[in-house]
Amino acid sequence: MSKLFSIIVMVCIASFSCQKHTQQQNGMITTVSGLQYKILKEGTGEEAKLGQDVQIHESTSYRDGTLIFSSEGMKPLQFTLGGKMVIQGVDEGVRGMKKGEIRKLIVPTSLSKRSSYPPILSKDSILVYRIELIDIIH
Repeated sequence: MSKLFSIIVMVCIASFSCQKHTQQQNGMITTVSGLQYKILKEGTGEEAKLGQDVQIHESTSYRDGTLIFSSEGMKPLQFTLGGKMVIQGVDEGVRGMKKGEIRKLIVPTSLSKRSSYPPILSKDSILVYRIELIDIIH
């Protein structure tokens, strides 16, 4: 009986540690870092990984929906996953995406560090991104 109890306890601990990494609430997945995301459209093919160059379309808004920036109608934005030039929350949110996938990201201020802030953006702003992975460059 105590062996069965030990197995149950180990399964519960393993289950808890997995949930610590991501929690799902209201369709949003929360990562350990505090990033929240929701997959709006599934993609296909391989997942984007650290070190790869990716092309995305992005729109940025405040939580109330006020649009700050959109790359729609422009050439896709390109960056290297894990590179220093992209916002940490966007970088983390794009990892694991597949071509054609669209995600909504809610990026906390801790993952939104910038060297400078345009006048319309506060350093304390929680931003919402809509990201579409256009391509993974090989």
